[in-house]
Amino acid sequence: MTVRVGIVGGTGYAGGELLRIISQHPHAQVTYAASRTQVGQAVAASHPGLNGFTDLAYETVDTEAMASRCDVAFLAVPHGASMALAAELVPRGVKVIDIGTDFRFRDPAEYQQWYGIQHEQVHLLAEAVYGLPELYRDKVRGARLVGNPGCYPTSVLLGIAPFVHVGCIDTSSVVVSAMSGVSGAGSTPKQMYHFPECTENVQAYGVPGHRHTGEMEQGIRDLLSARGGGEVCVSFVPHLVPMSRGILATLNLRLTQPLTTHDALEIMRKFYRGEPFVRVLGEDRLPQTKAVLGSNFCDVTARVDARSGRLIVLSAIDNLVKGAAGQA
Repeated sequence: MTVRVGIVGGTGYAGGELLRIISQHPHAQVTYAASRTQVGQAVAASHPGLNGFTDLAYETVDTEAMASRCDVAFLAVPHGASMALAAELVPRGVKVIDIGTDFRFRDPAEYQQWYGIQHEQVHLLAEAVYGLPELYRDKVRGARLVGNPGCYPTSVLLGIAPFVHVGCIDTSSVVVSAMSGVSGAGSTPKQMYHFPECTENVQAYGVPGHRHTGEMEQGIRDLLSARGGGEVCVSFVPHLVPMSRGILATLNLRLTQPLTTHDALEIMRKFYRGEPFVRVLGEDRLPQTKAVLGSNFCDVTARVDARSGRLIVLSAIDNLVKGAAGQA
């Protein structure tokens, strides 16, 4: 059986990765691609690497056409734009996977807090499943609506999850520093992403209160719920680095019980046993973005700093694949 796939927002970076992956998938076919800015243009014109893989041209956004031609719809659009589309597609029997931000939070108040707009489809928000398969696989399988995780939260939650699960860290004081390539900012031009501004330069942004902080905290609360709950507070500082793609996240965690590096790695290996896309690196290797470039892998490892009583967790992903399209 071939799954018929539609993509809205195919001209962006994440949309392009979706087109690349699905066009080469043996059991899926892209039957519809929409763009608000390049209607009538060939998909391969905006993504030359797809030349020979698809002869589709971008169409206008038409939910009726999508419902008749698609089994699954991927929405790779800015925040606020997926709500209305999902509200028209889900009742028509189309499974929706939102690459954007509109269905990541279960609490509409949290969505408004972090994104500054009111959620208009609260009934759908209540049924949406957070699409991090390593943590929510069973729920994702049966979901009509999936909110694909953000790139930074993916790297952080996959790094911290094993240790929240066993209860060996203080979740009220989670410190995260992460570096991302420029594609993480999307394809809309802005001065700070202009080549002369970002080349040979590293800069922090969104300090304090980057939007992905709330998503990280929600994920940690979910993990804690299996242990009866607990306080969660994340201090997160992202940095823009002069490369096109990739994220390297460093988590600084306070230990609540004695642990060695060997213990920490065994906790990670046990938690991710059988997971095809999480690679736990040993004591002889550290994650690096080049090792995951273009892949759906997340490379993780951990080191115990016995002198300070802290656990250092490192995580690397490709922000456009495991952090977006590949995960979806």
